[in-house]
Amino acid sequence: MMTVTTPDRFRPRRLRRTPAIRDLVAETRIAANQLIMPHFVLPKARGSEPIASMPGIELQGVDTLTERVEQDLALGIRSVLLFGHPPAGTKTPAGDAAAAAGGAVQRAVAALKERFADELVVMTDVCLCAYTSHGHCGHVAAGYVVNDSSLSSLVAAALSHADAGADVVAPSDMMDGRVAAIRDALDARGHTNVVLMSYSVKYASAYYGPFRDAADSTPESGDRRSYQMDVRNVRESLREVELDIAEGADILMVKPALAYLDVIRAVRERTELPLAAYNVSGEYSAVKAAVANGWLDERTTVLENLIAMRRAGADLLITYHARDVLAGGWL
Repeated sequence: MMTVTTPDRFRPRRLRRTPAIRDLVAETRIAANQLIMPHFVLPKARGSEPIASMPGIELQGVDTLTERVEQDLALGIRSVLLFGHPPAGTKTPAGDAAAAAGGAVQRAVAALKERFADELVVMTDVCLCAYTSHGHCGHVAAGYVVNDSSLSSLVAAALSHADAGADVVAPSDMMDGRVAAIRDALDARGHTNVVLMSYSVKYASAYYGPFRDAADSTPESGDRRSYQMDVRNVRESLREVELDIAEGADILMVKPALAYLDVIRAVRERTELPLAAYNVSGEYSAVKAAVANGWLDERTTVLENLIAMRRAGADLLITYHARDVLAGGWL
């Protein structure tokens, strides 16, 4: 058998020989300040309720959350994204509790900003699904989620978050025109410095199941395919991005992340705005389940997933793995 010798000048493996060399020339990197930790807030001061479908994630009262965030901040998590629960018995067809000044999110924002000021970036999810009696993200008429009448409720929620001190408001409802409506309202109220991070590209995904358990936001009937994006479409996502940019979005988002890396790349190539990828609950829980069964190694799997999102073009990573990554010293 003839032996083939590789010319010394063609040896790419030189740059893969040791961990130190590989780290030196790595093209894609993750830093703690790129990670955003989501939290679910209960309408009470104290409390911690495990979420069965999301191991390691809990529903927390406002004071409990503040203590948890302080611990996370020491790890290097400098940004949080808040989702709220309304008090029992307050869900209505219009989701009025989403804008209540004394709501869980509003109280949590005020507490976090008072405690940590600009040391922490406080982001809030702006949606109605956890607050409506029917579980949809907008008003419903004759079985259909109505776009334009929903905007006033979304604007009211966003304003209440900004009034409480939120640094970033993030509408996730996918109603047409909501970015412009919220931006105009924020500016008119004097909140010109509040950042608007739009869930620009949010697909009607099966990966949201555990989140709906956590947020108690499963639709009473029907689904969200008339307003969230069709999983078969990519070009449509670019149209959504263009509209949100024109309407005043400061940061864009693609959700979910792992099954939509091609979309993240397409959006990245279309805009220079900061781009977030949401590593959603189903993606998180699937890894946790596989790890619990001994099928996957958690550290290497989580890092590979997050690196894939960064490699595709995401600047920011919204992930329930953030605490594990930093507490474990995985970076």
